[in-house]
Amino acid sequence: MGLFNFKKEKVALADFSVLKTDIHSHFIPGIDDGAKTMDDSLELLRAMEAFGYEKVVTTPHIMSDAYKNTPEIILPGLEKVRAAATNAGLKIKIDAAAEYYFDFDLEKKIKDKNILTFGKNYLLFELAFVNPPDNLYNVTFDMLTQGYKPVLAHVERYGFWLKDYSKYEELVTRGLLLQMNINSITGHYSPETKKAAQWLIDHDMISFLGSDCHHMGHVELMKKALQEKYLHKLLASKKLLNATL
Repeated sequence: MGLFNFKKEKVALADFSVLKTDIHSHFIPGIDDGAKTMDDSLELLRAMEAFGYEKVVTTPHIMSDAYKNTPEIILPGLEKVRAAATNAGLKIKIDAAAEYYFDFDLEKKIKDKNILTFGKNYLLFELAFVNPPDNLYNVTFDMLTQGYKPVLAHVERYGFWLKDYSKYEELVTRGLLLQMNINSITGHYSPETKKAAQWLIDHDMISFLGSDCHHMGHVELMKKALQEKYLHKLLASKKLLNATL
């Protein structure tokens, strides 16, 4: 054997099928920055089925200044995707909720109970990436008192918390459930995001793992994630709620 003939350590591929359900994606065509056409939607759904998912809860953006989606737009879109998937021979179940942007209009939607949720009244929402909102805990307290279970999308991606991990602990203490993006584990977003993702996994703080899949580029990254040791660790966690949906 040669002096430098080292055996590269092989890591078994992770198995997304243990999750059963993906709770964060953008598969309804033409209404946000996800799938553009129904063909795009079907291609993405085929990929999710091939990964072993039994169900997806697709979550179009709802943003007051960009994607002004409503239940009246999302739910008919869902039915069209379901029909197309059935015609294409896909077996995967398809539901819809929404990814709510934390803006001035969200409080009114909560009070009016004009909210699309998934599972046991889980409400997926995201923050701006620049600064944390001053009223974050007031609004999430309103969510809780109205019977919603707030789920903060891709918590590991917010730069303003990357140097103070104690903020994650406060989020959990305040009753928030934390969702992580699969591709954060690969370092796709940034090395700092990957480091935060690892810390959150090490401390059992993640309740939902989501693809946040918009296009086939994300699918290719998910394939790479299957080799990540931290993905194995998270999938083995007893904290994840995906399979309960």
